Amino acid sequence: MTDEAAIQRWAVKIEYDGAGLVGWQRQSSGLSVQALLEEAASRLAGGATVGSITAGRTDAGVHALAQVAHLDFPTGLKLTPHAVREGLSFHLKPHAVVVVDAAAVPLDWSARFSATWRSYRYRILNRRARPALVAGHVWHVKSPLNAERMNEAASLLLGMHDFTSFRAVACQARSPLRTLDHLAVQRDGDEILVTAKARSFLHHQVRNMVGTLKLVGTGQWTPERVMQALAARDRSAAGPTAPAEGLYLSGVGYDPDPFTQARH
Repeated sequence: MTDEAAIQRWAVKIEYDGAGLVGWQRQSSGLSVQALLEEAASRLAGGATVGSITAGRTDAGVHALAQVAHLDFPTGLKLTPHAVREGLSFHLKPHAVVVVDAAAVPLDWSARFSATWRSYRYRILNRRARPALVAGHVWHVKSPLNAERMNEAASLLLGMHDFTSFRAVACQARSPLRTLDHLAVQRDGDEILVTAKARSFLHHQVRNMVGTLKLVGTGQWTPERVMQALAARDRSAAGPTAPAEGLYLSGVGYDPDPFTQARH
C-alpha cells in the first residue's frame, strides 16, 4: 500500500507519435509510452521508482495529442510545473514523446477516474496517391469517400447504446453500454476527419466505427445498415477495424481542469 505522506502527485499532459511504440502500456518487449515516461520520471527523481496511471491506454501505433497521466514523486523533491514539464521532456529524448503541460494535483485525483470525457480524432487520406509526408499517421483510402453520407451514418450512433458490435472481441469492459456524445465526419481537401467524444470508449470502438463508416463512404453500405449492425450486438455484423496509425487521442476532460488552474 502506498504511503501517501511520502508522495506528491503530478498530472502531466503528453504528446506522442505512436509509430514504433507498442502502445501506452508497458510490455515484456518493445518500447511503450508508460515505460519511457516512468524511466524519465525516475531519472528526474534521482533514481526513485515513480509509478504512473493514464487516462486511457492507447494501442500500438496510436498517437496522442493530449494524453494525460499522473505520476507519484517522492515528497522530498522540490518540483514546479516548469521543472516537471521540462525535466521529463529532456529525459524522454530522443523519443517522440513530449510532456506539454504539468500540474500538481491532490492525492485523490486520478488521471483515469477523475476524467469526465475523452476525445479522439481519426485521419483518412482520401486520394489515389500514397502519402509521403504523413505516412504512418493516416489511413490511406484510395476509393472516393462521401463524407456527407459518412456523417449521416455517424449521427445514428449518437447517444447511449449497446456497442457490442463495435468493440474488440477481447474487450474486457464489464458492460458494452456507452454514451457517445459526439461523432462527426468532415472533409478538408484530400483528408477525411472523424471526431468522437464520450466519457469512455470500449476497446477498438473508435477504430471499428471508422472502419464501418468507411463502408458507407464508398457506397458499399447505406447509413441504415450501420443501425442494423448496432442492433445486432455482434462484432461480425459491423465493418473492419480501421488501422491504428490514423487514430489520435486528442483530449481528456476534467472538472476542474488541473492544467488551466495551474497556468504558469
